[in-house]
Amino acid sequence: MARWRLGLAAGLAAGVLAAGLWLLGALDRAENLTWDWRVRRAAEPSAAASRIKLILLDQASLDWGRETGGWSWPWPREVYSAVLDFCRRGGARTVSFDLVFTEPSVYGVWDDEALGAALAARSDAIVACHVATDGTITWPVPEVRTGSARLGNVSGQPDPDGVFRRVRPAVAARDTVIEGLGLAAYRLAGGAAVPDSSVILRFAPAGTYAVYSAAAVIQSELRLRDGENPVLDPEVLRDAHVFFAGSAPGLLDQRPTPLSRISPGVVVHATVLDNLLAGRFIAPAPRAIVLVATLLAGAVAGWLAVRVNRAWIAALLFVIGLPLPLGAGLLLYGSAVWWPVMPGTLAVAGGLVGGLGANWATEGRQRRFLKQAFRHYLSPAVVDRLVQDPGRLRLGGERRELTIYFSDLAGFTGLGERLDPEALTALLNDYLTAMTDIVLAEGGTLDKYEGDAIIAFWNAPLDVPDHAVRACRAAILCQRELAEHRAELRERCGHDLSMRVGLHTGPVVVGNLGSKQRFDYSILGDAANLASRLEGVNKVFGTGILASETTVRAAGAAILARELGRVKVVGRREPVTVYELGGLAGEVEPAHWRTYHEALDLCRAGKGEVAHRLLAGLTSDPAARALAAQLAADLDFRGLWELDQK
Repeated sequence: MARWRLGLAAGLAAGVLAAGLWLLGALDRAENLTWDWRVRRAAEPSAAASRIKLILLDQASLDWGRETGGWSWPWPREVYSAVLDFCRRGGARTVSFDLVFTEPSVYGVWDDEALGAALAARSDAIVACHVATDGTITWPVPEVRTGSARLGNVSGQPDPDGVFRRVRPAVAARDTVIEGLGLAAYRLAGGAAVPDSSVILRFAPAGTYAVYSAAAVIQSELRLRDGENPVLDPEVLRDAHVFFAGSAPGLLDQRPTPLSRISPGVVVHATVLDNLLAGRFIAPAPRAIVLVATLLAGAVAGWLAVRVNRAWIAALLFVIGLPLPLGAGLLLYGSAVWWPVMPGTLAVAGGLVGGLGANWATEGRQRRFLKQAFRHYLSPAVVDRLVQDPGRLRLGGERRELTIYFSDLAGFTGLGERLDPEALTALLNDYLTAMTDIVLAEGGTLDKYEGDAIIAFWNAPLDVPDHAVRACRAAILCQRELAEHRAELRERCGHDLSMRVGLHTGPVVVGNLGSKQRFDYSILGDAANLASRLEGVNKVFGTGILASETTVRAAGAAILARELGRVKVVGRREPVTVYELGGLAGEVEPAHWRTYHEALDLCRAGKGEVAHRLLAGLTSDPAARALAAQLAADLDFRGLWELDQK
């Protein structure tokens, strides 16, 4: 199966699993936690929030009533008449009591009748009833019930974790529909009926609704009756929907909400009214759309993951992908939509894990094979390129300009006669390792070993714009590495090891050469043959590194090189100008090079005898000795070496 199909299948499987768990309710607890985070993060007041006021019977009010009036709990119900009078004095639109008057007053029936009369004085008051889960309705006592303009249910069922996130504005019980306290206030103010179904609340931030203490309200009303200045100006309640409720801990009217685990229960009723007035209940996203999005999220995650070939990219997919469903949920919250984020998150996570697993089982296994197979022959960058594009490992080649490197150890064959196989093998392995490390560090591609010979090239399969510079630098560094360890190697083999390197830059065919069953990434062409010939030409000049004119020109000022003359080698009709490499840019050119250059120019000018005398003093320069010997045999030598070297 194609790799992308495996990823797609893994992602779809993750999407199906996530969707199934969501439909079964297994993700509800986690989903609720994300919802609470969204509410806290994005809650904002509505335009109607300023019209909702809360009068709370807090602990300070209870203490005030006990100290000034001797009121124990429950308070005398005639006290609430002062609350009603203050609200009406201020011009409140509705007054809703989130207190249950289902038992007769402990002060006697007259107390209930006093509250009933105060309620009946104007048709703007609502009192609470309670609807049990079995449909049983607990009404206020008749004296209170008859005076209220409307009744409002104050019972409610939280989510399974005990948090109130949604309510039923109205419930059907005993063949009648009982409105919730918030809906009752809305209807009393002229609002239209709403469906008998659960709604998701859109909470305002804590502190949005103005709060006044019951003690302050009652004191203000009593002072106004006596012609004194009130604690509160009743105008603060002008055209407001007022809720009177208990908030003292001992009154046991605390309700967990997404904003806080301890909130006065009246906040839920106030939020219902707020959402009704502003028309901003949260709507659940259509189930079919959620299911499609979940499957799509898993499929896309799996399809992307199976194409990953870097650990950091895989990590980036998780960092970007996992928060996306939560981000979508937060964004849609602003559009009043409950978008479940857990199915999408689980689908993305499962898709990524499944896709990466499929990738590991297929393409990853191939990558590991390639890295293991080629790490000894190619630089890490080249191996990574092949891993990225395994299609390059097929039969066939391309014509490219490369710089080719041939090296060989002088006199190594004779060592086999003096060393036992184990010592010879260990020596050769150490040498080849040191040289290969330098070649690979300079971005070269190791073609092959032929005994002690190393064949390498630059500019394939990766593009290396400065391939000539890198090849020359590798040759120089290899010679210096060998020189640094020459004494150590002499102790091991009883012989000074010296190396010859030939370099040439030119077009060759490079690619996977061989049979369909076995092939090597190698090179073919005249340029490769010439590099090999130049390695051998070092014997003529006594040099360590010979490079063609093409290579030296391509390397430019990055290296120090001196021309040794023109060489006609076997297999080529045209002679090649060869150069000895002596160092890197910034290093000092040997003084005797200038003398050699002058002698070579004299040869070309037909002044062989003068050139020979000039070279007489350069006994420490192997190339000068070679040129002097050539002139001694033929004073008409013009700098063209015709060799039968193969």
